[in-house]
Formats: sequence, C-alpha cells, structure tokens
Amino acid sequence: MLRILIADGTPAAMQAERETFGIPPNASLFEAALRSQQPDIQCSPINVADGQDLPDGVSLRDFDGLMFSGSPLHIYDQVPEVTRQIDFARAAFTAGLPVWASCWGLQLATVALGGTVRRNPRGRELGVARAITATTPGRSHPLLATRPSVFDALCSHIDELEQLPPGAEVLAQNELCPIQALAVELPSGSILFGTQYHPEFTLSVAAGLIEMRAATLVAEGFGRDCAELVTMARDSARYTRSRNAATWPGAMVSAPKSWILSAVRPKSATGCGKRPRFPAHDITKPRATLRQISNPPPLTSAWLKRERPPMGGVLSLRLFGR
Repeated sequence: MLRILIADGTPAAMQAERETFGIPPNASLFEAALRSQQPDIQCSPINVADGQDLPDGVSLRDFDGLMFSGSPLHIYDQVPEVTRQIDFARAAFTAGLPVWASCWGLQLATVALGGTVRRNPRGRELGVARAITATTPGRSHPLLATRPSVFDALCSHIDELEQLPPGAEVLAQNELCPIQALAVELPSGSILFGTQYHPEFTLSVAAGLIEMRAATLVAEGFGRDCAELVTMARDSARYTRSRNAATWPGAMVSAPKSWILSAVRPKSATGCGKRPRFPAHDITKPRATLRQISNPPPLTSAWLKRERPPMGGVLSLRLFGR
C-alpha cells in the first residue's frame, strides 16, 4: 500500500472561511484525486502552515510520496505561516521522497530551492486556465504525455514563478502564465512534479472560490457587481452538478496518475533516496529568468466569452464549457 503525506498550506482559520463556501480541505481534494487511481492508497494530512508536526515516531521516510497543496498565502510575505512552510520544504527535499506540488505548493518549492515568486503583472487567473500548451520537453514528459498538447485546467492564482530554481525544466505554459508546469530534481535525487494550475480541483471548488472572492474580483474589474459574479458561480455549480460533472474532465485523473506511475511507484520499488527512472530529459539548464523563458503576447479578447474587463487579469466567464 502506498503511503502519501499531504502537506496542507492553508491555515485552519482561512480554511474555516473557505468551508462556508463549500470548499473542502486541500487534503480531501488530493485524497479523492489519488484514490480515483489507487483506491487503497493511504493519505496522511499535516497542516504545515499552522506548525503541525508529524506524530511521534513517524518520519518523512515512512512515506512513499509527499504532496504540497494550494494556499491563499503569498510566498513573499514574511509571516510564520509562510516561513515555517519554506523550512519544512527544504528539510523534506533531502528525504528522498518524490514530490507533487500544486499552485502554492509549486511556488513554495521554487522558493525553497532558490527561485523567486512575484505577483503576476498580467493579473489574476481564476476559473479555467485556457490553452495551456506543453513545451517541447513537456510533450514527452510523464506528467503530460497522456494529455493533449493544448488543454484547459482549473486554476486560482495571482502569483507566478519569476526565477526558476536551478535545474528546473518548464513543461507547460499559457498566455497569462509562462510557467504552468515544471519538473526539477531535488537535492536528494528524487523528482518534483509541479503545476501552477490545480489538477485536484473540482468544478464546485472553482465556483466556490469565485463566490468567496466576489468583492475582490469586482474591485479588480472582473464584473460589474458581486451579485453578478455570485450568480454566475452558483449557476455554473448547479449546471455541472445537474450533469453529474463534478470534476474537470481528465484533469484530476491524469496528473495524479502520472505522478503515481512515474515517481511514487519507482521510489517505492527502489527504496528511499534512490532516483526513479525517467525518460531522458535535460534538467540541468542554468538558472533562468521568466523573460528568458517566454515573452507572452498581450491578452486577447478570445480569452473571454465577454469583452475583457477594464482592469487586469483573466476570469474565464465560460467557466465550465457552457
């Protein structure tokens, strides 16, 4: 039986607010995604943001894999909820575990490994990240090999990777975010797969986030008023539930499956600390800045069902394929 440790990056106080909008804890989203591929998998959550420790007698090496969740925190804020997660990640990356990182988790890993993160100057990406495109190495990488070369995925972020950690390989990007997925070898020799989008999200979670942040989204120019955005979110959630479409087709299934098959199982078979086998990729590229990776063109109205709002960012108003 595979044992996965889930490091939750959302403080309990913030999660309590999220739950009033129907947003489950990060750990339960990850567990559902993993069990869709491996029903007998054993998941153990730990809230690193709040300083929760592993139980006495349990160490990182007792697990077959480690997952870092999303979070509403910002990695550049020097608060205890952030700094203790950076410290934990740096220690975890020496333990020999294969690692998965979603959104905040990817930003956390980037900083822990020597890269940098900034607020995205192109604005927020929320709802659906459109036209995520695999890079040349990404098309054959285990993370994306079973996906179309261009795809959509559920997302929620306003920060982006600015400077890659040493050795990182960009696997996917889109017009708003030049680093949507990457892989990097950790100090222990194991591998981290990370996405800026959220493969573990459900459509209901995406709708709940829009409703929760309605006032902020209006201030950022995404809608005329809160009622408009809340109605859109609720209608979208009802629409998908009525069609038994609780998850984004293919997204939640393929990413955890790729991670399990390509990283977790090889580690479990070869033993902790030994590097799993991967297709040949050059992940020894020198440190690079975002501008060296991509120079995204200006956003176009094709991104939106409606005319682009006057202020920055992209909220896909065609949220769920309607």
